[in-house]
Amino acid sequence: MNESTTFPATAPEFDAIVIGAGFGGIYALHKLRNEQGLNVRLFDKASDVGGTWYWNRYPGALSDSETEVYCYSFDKELLQERDFDSSYVNQPKILGYLNHVTDRYDLRRSMQFNTGISASHFDEARKLWVVKTEQGATHTARFLITALGLLSVINYPNIPGRDTFAGEMFHTGKFPQDVSFTGKRVGVIGTGSTGLQVNTAIAPLVGHLTVFQRSPQYSVPVGNRPISKERLTEIKQNYDQIWEHVFSSMTGFAFPESNIPTFSVSPEEREAIYEKAWQKGGGFNYMFGTFNDIAVDAAANEEASSFIRRKIAQIVKDPETARKLTPTDLYARRPLCDSGYYEIFNRSNVALVDCKATPITEIRPNGIVTADGTLHELDMIIFATGFDAVDGNYKVMDLRGRNGVSMKEHWQDGATGFMGTMTAGFPNMFMVLGPHGPFSNLPPAIEMQVNQIADLVAKATRDGLASVEVSAAKEAEWVAHCDQLAAGSLFSKVDSWIFGANIAGKKQTLVFYFGGVGGYGKEAAALISNGYPGLIMEPAAATA
Repeated sequence: MNESTTFPATAPEFDAIVIGAGFGGIYALHKLRNEQGLNVRLFDKASDVGGTWYWNRYPGALSDSETEVYCYSFDKELLQERDFDSSYVNQPKILGYLNHVTDRYDLRRSMQFNTGISASHFDEARKLWVVKTEQGATHTARFLITALGLLSVINYPNIPGRDTFAGEMFHTGKFPQDVSFTGKRVGVIGTGSTGLQVNTAIAPLVGHLTVFQRSPQYSVPVGNRPISKERLTEIKQNYDQIWEHVFSSMTGFAFPESNIPTFSVSPEEREAIYEKAWQKGGGFNYMFGTFNDIAVDAAANEEASSFIRRKIAQIVKDPETARKLTPTDLYARRPLCDSGYYEIFNRSNVALVDCKATPITEIRPNGIVTADGTLHELDMIIFATGFDAVDGNYKVMDLRGRNGVSMKEHWQDGATGFMGTMTAGFPNMFMVLGPHGPFSNLPPAIEMQVNQIADLVAKATRDGLASVEVSAAKEAEWVAHCDQLAAGSLFSKVDSWIFGANIAGKKQTLVFYFGGVGGYGKEAAALISNGYPGLIMEPAAATA
């Protein structure tokens, strides 16, 4: 135990405690309470459900997974009653959907909001978790389910003078409602997925927009278009086939994934296939729906990259701006899509700053200074600088497993996990979207992981087990398997948040499983059918 934190020796209060009220936490609560009859309490520091979609309320926030599969699949009636009118779904509608699910399954009575968790310790003597809230209350549970979110710990760049800025300053990961942009000089730092979305959304609203770009991005149109009632009916009639495809696919999206290599067709055919994907839209569709080797073969990757570079040159009228916007490295970060990002640079009120050529040196009360001595005068700064992804939330909490070892200590050489749901030395703790889980559309991955967790919880309850955890050897075996899968991917060849490259001083390590949704599902099924080899299952102590 941490000496600075004292927990009273109370009897276990809950069968399970869930931390987080996003997609993962909501489903975990439903699965464990409604389907398994357990006594469960969910805590979240927000004032309502939503997780990532509660906090990320910036203009233009949009899922880049098709609407019909950016949802839960477990209830056919829920799928049939859900109506939508666009091919991609924005933040307000996602938040509305999660609220509807919460109310439909009567989950609020087991949720406690405005309650952050400051500490969670495993009590080895009693084989339970002791959880302390930021308000000082203490709770105990046999199982701890951490649904902390893949992207939730905000990353602020360490820029001198940041706290001196006299204007408005926001991070997209915690964006307030009802912000006015009219007539203001706005600077946006960051051009990842979030940066592309917010820049595109506010460009027509602001007086002037300055985009501070570190790395130019490959992006294709999102292709968000209206869904007719006839198309919605067709989707609902074919949901069995849609989800069968999703759970057997690589990416977990609805589009058909390509099974042909780039150079199996003529240059003219390649161009037509790229163009068709560009017109249809979707970043994952462009990377995985055109050809099957873009992410693994450098020559194939260059063909796909060249097409996007040509599009940038066609769209952006000023040659120098187009040059700055054009990436030259591998197309091997998270595939991005946008709602007209490159087009905003044809507007007279939008300027681009290349931060590799002229880095930001400081923030002053009236703006941002770059290395060439230019002061970019601003009324508002928006940080679209991402998150300490995957493991960030586990290190800011005082989270301790066996022998009082903290998660920060356990992961000091990089985050490790078994199937994204467990990590050695933390018994009866299960993660949703933890390290070394699928790199995919997230709702299907979440469902698979929660189902796996629920099966283990049911087994422990049924068999009277005191604790369940993964062995260090089994975890190492899984991490090595993930490394081997990633070694064949070009994603490992570039710096990106996928490997933690966006966080200063963070050791870059792989934290995803690149075997696909279908591959992950087969691995999970084999684990269960083989009786959970490599997991340590401690029986309860015999009573006299």
